[in-house]
Amino acid sequence: MPHLSPQTLTADELHALLQVSAAHPRDHLIISLALGTGLRLSETVGLNVGDLYLPTGQPRQRVRVRAEIAKGGRPGDVFLPDALVPKLVAFWRHKAERRQRLDPLAPAFCGLSRRRLSPRRVQVLFHHWQEQAGFDRSYPFHSLRHTAISGVYRISRDLFLAQRFARHASPLTTTIYTHPSDQELQDGVRKLAC
Repeated sequence: MPHLSPQTLTADELHALLQVSAAHPRDHLIISLALGTGLRLSETVGLNVGDLYLPTGQPRQRVRVRAEIAKGGRPGDVFLPDALVPKLVAFWRHKAERRQRLDPLAPAFCGLSRRRLSPRRVQVLFHHWQEQAGFDRSYPFHSLRHTAISGVYRISRDLFLAQRFARHASPLTTTIYTHPSDQELQDGVRKLAC
């Protein structure tokens, strides 16, 4: 498997992580949301139910990133990939079955105490799921953001699209997510005339 940047998960690691966490709706959605939106840890744990869902319980097409949770205080919306919609529907049911608050101002992700998960708790949970997936190395939660932004760039080859997805003020910041993988380098070298 090609090695990407030190902060980017491989396709096999992604698959394994999503597979082992699939039976745990909260943790699976946290991981999937970070991978599908590029949200930072503080933004993810800061989400309220109303940022993800309409009052009817239907998932929004865009996640609201409120100024108070956005890096630099810059609010914005993040589009949701289609694959997140059924996960959001399942998570709403999960919260309802556990009689967790579903009003718009309630925290989206809660612990057993029914209080908002802390960033530290999410980091511990992410490490746990990596161990369960059999990872050879441990990634920080921010690697999910790296993986998401790198994925958008690899699919589109458009730096400005990746910049907008990442919500970076400058495309220079986004360039750290555009390094070629080992596989891309190897494929490029194969085509050299020598």
